[in-house]
This record gives sequence, C-alpha cells and structure tokens, in this order.
Amino acid sequence: MPNILACTDGSQYSHSVYDHAAWASRQMNSASIHVIHMLNPHHEKPATANYSGCIGLGARSALLNELVELEAAKAKIAKKRGQAILEDATTHLKQAGVAQVQADQWHGKLSDEISKYERDADLVVIGKRGNNADFEKGHLGSNLERVVRSCQHPVLVASRAFDKMNTFVLAYDGGSSAQKAVDYVANEPLLKGMHAYLLYVGSGNAKIEASLAAAEAKLKAAGYEVTIEQRDGEPESIISDVVAQDHIDLLVMGAYGHSSIRQFIVGSTTTSMIRTVKIPVLLFR
Repeated sequence: MPNILACTDGSQYSHSVYDHAAWASRQMNSASIHVIHMLNPHHEKPATANYSGCIGLGARSALLNELVELEAAKAKIAKKRGQAILEDATTHLKQAGVAQVQADQWHGKLSDEISKYERDADLVVIGKRGNNADFEKGHLGSNLERVVRSCQHPVLVASRAFDKMNTFVLAYDGGSSAQKAVDYVANEPLLKGMHAYLLYVGSGNAKIEASLAAAEAKLKAAGYEVTIEQRDGEPESIISDVVAQDHIDLLVMGAYGHSSIRQFIVGSTTTSMIRTVKIPVLLFR
C-alpha cells in the first residue's frame, strides 16, 4: 500500500498539510498517511549555560536547580503540545476520510531526520511555512529547503489553504529531474484526471522540440489532456505569468540542476519562486 509522510508543527499551515495529504491519499488509491511531529532538540537537555554571575555558592546552586526544573517543565509542555498536535492531525485526517493514519512524535530537527522517515514513503507533504515563518517578509519555513534537498521521493509543498486541483503545469527543461517528473506523472495516480501543461522557457531547438514531443506523447498515452507552452524570458516571471493566466492549480518541477528553470527552486530565489505562485508545488530531485 502506498504511504504518505505528512510533516506538521502545529503552525497555520498544518491543516493545509493535512488537507493536501488527504487529497493525495484519495488520488493514490487510499494511501496510508504517517504524520510526524519533531520535538525541538533544545528540550532534550537541561540548561548548561552559567547564568549565576558573581553570586554565592548557595544561591548559585539554587539558581541552577531552578533552571533544570524550568527546562524539564518546558520539555514536558513541548511534549504535551506535540501530542495535542498529533491528535488534531489524526482527527482531521479521519474526518477527511483517510482510513489508515499513524502519528508519531520524535526528537530532533526535521531537516536532519527526514531521510530516516521518508524511506518508506511514496510522497512527502510539508507546508511552505512553519512556526518560525516571518509572514510580513514572506520567508519560507526554515526546514523547507533542507527537507527538499534530503528527500529522495517527491515533495508536495502545501500552500496556505487547500483548493481543488484540476490543472497542473510541469516546468520542463529536458533535464533528468524534469524527466523524472514526467515519468512519475505518467505512471503514478497522483495527478490523474488533471489537465497537463508542459511549459518550456527558452529558445527552441531541435533537441528540446523532440524532448517536448516525447514528454507530450508519454502523458497523452497515460490519459492526460496536454497543452504545450514555449516562451522566452526569465523562468521565475514566466512561470508566475502562466500560473496566473491559465489558472493553474499545481506547479510541478525538478528541484535540482543547473538549467534556467531548475536553478530557481533551490538557492537564493527559493522563497521568491514558491511564494510568488501561491499554489502548491510538487518537487522532484
């Protein structure tokens, strides 16, 4: 049975993560969902910093004891909060019709531990932003880029709210990760029933024309209606324009590489690209 790994931190994006995961479960023939919540490793150890300054031995010992008790209380609260988050996730997913839900809490940083938990997953779902996001400046979640870099499976980056998805645009450049995206879309059920747009940004040539034709043929053979768009310009602005003009519901693209499209997903413009489109993004390495 296929399995989806949903990452939650109880932030404003959490319910959207659950909704995107539930949608993916339905598309993937009732896939099971494994929800994980990571406890901040800061809470695993008592405070060790010396805040005593120039005070007497007795007062210093009392202060250190209070600090240890305070850290223990923080750890207990963090654990209970995490349990409440997982209970909410389980309830939300069950109400959305997901039959098999597993919820676990682990110590560590998601970006450091994700590779352990995604091994048995067919899809990873994570929110664009987390608890530490700066909404005024539009910063993405601090874990997002490192999670994408670490995952071997597709990563679905949930937008702030879930909307029904009928169309997707696949930013195609002929590279290996773009081809991996085409193969996944053609062979897996996740995007079945949606209208497909193949978008190439750049000047056309015989090689890319043939590659686009092959990708189109593969998607049509899998039952998709396909529209090809080829435009010159800056990939970031072109993708945003196509998403807006064609009322696209999902962006699909490769996460790594040095082409004019793929370089925009990981690196200094990650925040700008994913934030600008304001729709979920399905990423492939």
